[in-house]
This record gives sequence, C-alpha cells and structure tokens, in this order.
Amino acid sequence: MNLAPPSRALDLSAAASALISDELVLVEERIDELLGSRERLLSEIAAYLVHSGGKRIRPALTLLAFRACGGEDASQAIDAAAALEMIHSATLLHDDIIDGSDTRRGKMSALRRYGAGNTLVTGDFLFSRAFQICSRFDQTLINWAAEACISLTEGEILQGSFRHNPAVTLTDYTEIIARKTASLFSTGGRAGAYLAQKEGPHIEALSDCGYHIGLAFQIIDDLLDVEGSEARVGKPVGVDLREGNPSLPIVLAVERDPEVRRVFEQQEPSEPEIAGALLRIRRSGIPAEIRAMALEHARLARAALLRLVDSEYRGHLLAMIDQLVERPA
Repeated sequence: MNLAPPSRALDLSAAASALISDELVLVEERIDELLGSRERLLSEIAAYLVHSGGKRIRPALTLLAFRACGGEDASQAIDAAAALEMIHSATLLHDDIIDGSDTRRGKMSALRRYGAGNTLVTGDFLFSRAFQICSRFDQTLINWAAEACISLTEGEILQGSFRHNPAVTLTDYTEIIARKTASLFSTGGRAGAYLAQKEGPHIEALSDCGYHIGLAFQIIDDLLDVEGSEARVGKPVGVDLREGNPSLPIVLAVERDPEVRRVFEQQEPSEPEIAGALLRIRRSGIPAEIRAMALEHARLARAALLRLVDSEYRGHLLAMIDQLVERPA
C-alpha cells in the first residue's frame, strides 16, 4: 500500500544523496509497506507524519555509512534505515503530545488533527513496526536499536526535569541532546558499518561520526528556533522559550541575561515577552557561539570519517555534514 504523495522529495543535497538515490527510494517503499494496518486510521495518521517532508537524514547516514565501509548487498541496510526512520517518526508523534505542539513540518500537527489518544497509539504502532523490521537482525543490532530507544526516553525525562528551570547547565543540555538526538544518529552510523561486515574500528568511527552529526544537527535546530523564519523552519519560532524547553540559546542566555531568565521561568509568558527575549538573544554574542559549537562537532564528525579509506561515499558523507551545519535561517 503506497500512502505517499507521488513526488515526495528528499531534503538532501544532490551531493549527499546521488549515489544512494535508488536505496533511498527502496527505504520509502519499505516504510510504505509497514504503514499498513487493519485499522485505516492508524495508517492515515502514520502516513500524515511520515510523508510530510522529513529530511531522511538518518536513513541517508545509515546507507552512506554502509557503502563507505564497502557494503555491497544493501537489503539489510535498507531495512535498518527504514526502522530508524520509523523510530524517529514515533518519537515526533510522542514529542508533539508532550509539548502540545500545534504544528510539525509546516502544517498542523497530528496531535491537533487527530487528537492525543490517536496520536499516542500511532507512535506506539510505529515503534512496533520498527522492531518488527529489527527482528530479522542479529542480537547486536537489536540491542543497539533498543538502547537508542532507551536513551530517547531517558533524554525526554531529563529534558522535562529542566522545563522552565534556570538551573539547567550546558552539561545538562549536552546530555539531553546526546540521548534524544545523537543516540539515533550514532546507531545509524554504526549499524551501517556493522552490516557491511566491518570490524570494531570502522564501527567505532561511524558511531562517533553519527554522534557528532547528531549533536551538530540539534544545536543548529535550536539556533533556528531563535533566529530562523517560520517558513523555512516549518513551525513558529520561539517554541522552546514558549514551552520552557532548555535549548542551547536559552541555556546560555539564562546564565547571562536576567530578563531572558525571567521569561524562561514563566509557565505562560506573553507573546511580547517572548519576542523581547528572542531579540535579546539574537543581539547577544550567543548565536555566534552556538554556530562555533556546531562547527566543532562537525569537525569531529569529519575527523571520525577520515579514519575510513577515501571513497565517493565518504565524500558524500562529508558533504552532508557541511549541508547540515550550514542550514540558512
């Protein structure tokens, strides 16, 4: 059953996707197969999110890692990429419930369109489908996928403990995004290497690469919530401040600016207060600091990749890193 729009485009540059375009199409087809349910509403809600324009960064990372390590038969890597994308999609549905989000990827969130109960169950459905795919793998890969999911849940709880809490530190923030974001990227990288039947050093290199890509990606996402545009980001800016989420710009600002700290502590800050706090952050040196942090994680991701032999696939991974950290506001 194909529930996707007929011309769904991948939000990856030609440099990052050209060599794996056929495999990415197969990932989409695999996902489509798994969205089928005896209950049509489950399929509808799942497709509403999955086919709403996600970047497919995690599948691309997994497939490029597989090819960069010399992998040939991509069938298992395609399944692993599909499973990771479905896990990611499940977490987005659950996150929207936790955050009460009105929009996702530039349109009404599943929460607002279908309600909390249906959205919650659909997230569970996607998790279950993901592990249905994983069941064909050996114990090592299943454990990695499970550990990534455990990290995601732990990161969510840790983040919740610092909502509207100015005691949050940079160390706390890094731990949150390491669990919530970087864990799945790291799993994608090492799964690709493992499925290419490479030994420990290659697996470690791709795991490290994915980890730092994940951190850089989330850091830039946080920055775009402060200085991006709604049209480009796909949701209103200032969401983190409005909802009390300890994003990196906020974490740095609450340590230095009493007014931003005051707004962050409020359960329901007014729109003028949010706009004023965002302006104060934009006019500070914080955005430049944040971009420097993202660039450092990108550098570490590149350094990990350079442990591999040179190839077109390694080059495409390097290009993808550049694209992710250079996203315009």
